[in-house]
Amino acid sequence: MHLKAVANLLLAMFCISIMDTMIKMLSGGYALHQLVFIRASISLVILLPVLFRHGIMAMHTRRPGAHIFRGLLLVMANMTFFTGLASLPLAQASALVFFAPVIITVFSFWILKEQFGPFRWVAVLVGLVGMILVVQPFSGRIEVAYLWPLAAAFCYAGFTTMTRYIGKTESASLLAVTAQGAFLLVSVLMGLVVGGGQFAGHADPGIEFILRAWHWPASSDMVYFGAIGVLSAITALSISAAYRSASASLLAPFEYSNLPLVLLWGYLVFNEFPNTMALTGIVLIAAGGLVVWLDSQFRKRAV
Repeated sequence: MHLKAVANLLLAMFCISIMDTMIKMLSGGYALHQLVFIRASISLVILLPVLFRHGIMAMHTRRPGAHIFRGLLLVMANMTFFTGLASLPLAQASALVFFAPVIITVFSFWILKEQFGPFRWVAVLVGLVGMILVVQPFSGRIEVAYLWPLAAAFCYAGFTTMTRYIGKTESASLLAVTAQGAFLLVSVLMGLVVGGGQFAGHADPGIEFILRAWHWPASSDMVYFGAIGVLSAITALSISAAYRSASASLLAPFEYSNLPLVLLWGYLVFNEFPNTMALTGIVLIAAGGLVVWLDSQFRKRAV
């Protein structure tokens, strides 16, 4: 067991749960690109000295394209998820991101022509039922906002794969810095396009979060902006270190530690708690992902 890698991932999941809670708190008064820009700026201030401490060669890479693609996947995963947070309960939005293993299984069958046993298809059905119970399309009012965290699930799956792919040759600090650099670049571009608020005034909270004008944070909110930046730096380093030293298949189950944490913060901070149907869906999504993992581990041992 790679205990250090597991500890790094658990730390990252804890930081992410706190960070997501704070971003949801601020989403009603600030623009998405502003939150991302300030978060990335503070994070880079922390991360760059760490990178230089490892020497100038820590910045060297033969895979600049892979770093850019990985960074953009992470930016898209975060921004689509944060947009969903503006409209959705914290726990439900977070749970839908963990639908990623089920999506990957279906795509692997259709696109890559991979063959799976019955346990993998049971996992797909369990995860699909869980997703339906969380979204509850039969309740009479379908929230389009649920599409945001589902899009985040696709992007996060790609980011995790890319981290493992290039992590064997790239330093954890470089992986963390390039990811934050991607956040900085995209948020600046968004600020230049929509930062004046000329497109604001949308009734949908998620869309308004994207289009809202930039304005200076209130003094009472400064501590949250600072904390988000620090947590982002810790998360970037922890995830990069975890996936460099252990396989994604080993670490995947520990990512689900995020779900009980967001349930707790959602209840304590926003007085949110999923109804019985949504809570059952969250459990089923986690169960489906874990069955996918168990099946892949069993097949590896059987080869």
